[in-house]
Amino acid sequence: MHSVTVLGAELIHKSLWYPTILGVLVVIAAIVLFCGSIYLLLATNLGSRLGFLILVSALSGFMIVLSALWWTTQSPLNTFKGSIPEWKVIGLYDNLSDAKIDAVRTIEEKGREVSTTEAANVKAAVDAALVTQVAVGGVEPEPAANKWAEGHGFTYKDPTQYLVPQTWEVGGRNTHGISHFMTRFFHPPLYSVAQFCTATPIDNTTLGVPFGLPPGAYNYNPATGKFDVKKAECQEGTTKYLVLRRSLGSLRVPPMLTFIAASIVFALSLLALHWRERDEQERAAAASTPAPAGA
Repeated sequence: MHSVTVLGAELIHKSLWYPTILGVLVVIAAIVLFCGSIYLLLATNLGSRLGFLILVSALSGFMIVLSALWWTTQSPLNTFKGSIPEWKVIGLYDNLSDAKIDAVRTIEEKGREVSTTEAANVKAAVDAALVTQVAVGGVEPEPAANKWAEGHGFTYKDPTQYLVPQTWEVGGRNTHGISHFMTRFFHPPLYSVAQFCTATPIDNTTLGVPFGLPPGAYNYNPATGKFDVKKAECQEGTTKYLVLRRSLGSLRVPPMLTFIAASIVFALSLLALHWRERDEQERAAAASTPAPAGA
């Protein structure tokens, strides 16, 4: 049991051994065992050079099929993939007129209010930026994790301490006309602005917790036998604006590059096999040709 605890602690506290050296050793061992054993069989039966060409052709062909599946899978979760699309905070302002991006300054007039689903996605990015992150299980947060919270003096410990009354979007792909087709290739930047403010504190009672209500948002009324739900409001003078930009990520870039690289190696290995076969045919033809008389 003690050994398991020590091993678990080593996995939590990352070091040069884990994951760097251990990761390299695992990859080398996998290549040696998987490719080396097959090459050993081919080399003993076909020769070292021909066995190597056949191994490279088979491996690159297998990688073409595998990377094509990775590339075209709708949700490549447990595959070789890049970063996922996400909202990234790029600015925090007391007034939108101070924003550096022209489209953001007029987003209240020219922008569009987002749907409930997209507002929840933006809210998740806002929570990650504003709520102060602390060490969990002995793992310290990344140095830039509290950039926006500590850098602007926020002391929010949980998302219930502030409100996000409105969220707008501007830019991104067009939904009508020929420009809808063109923007699929050029990807105009998509910006979102989340208006937030510090919430008024609400006293909490200990008489039960209604499901789905945040702590402090309810009080038990003995006269009615029900919970009177309270609504938090914005504290005066605390309204600010958080500007976010949609990052499209690189989810399918690694499998795409793997597909291209494997295709090149596959084509070269087939070409090398073709050249070798032609050389064998020329040598066989030369050996079967009779020598000229008097030679």
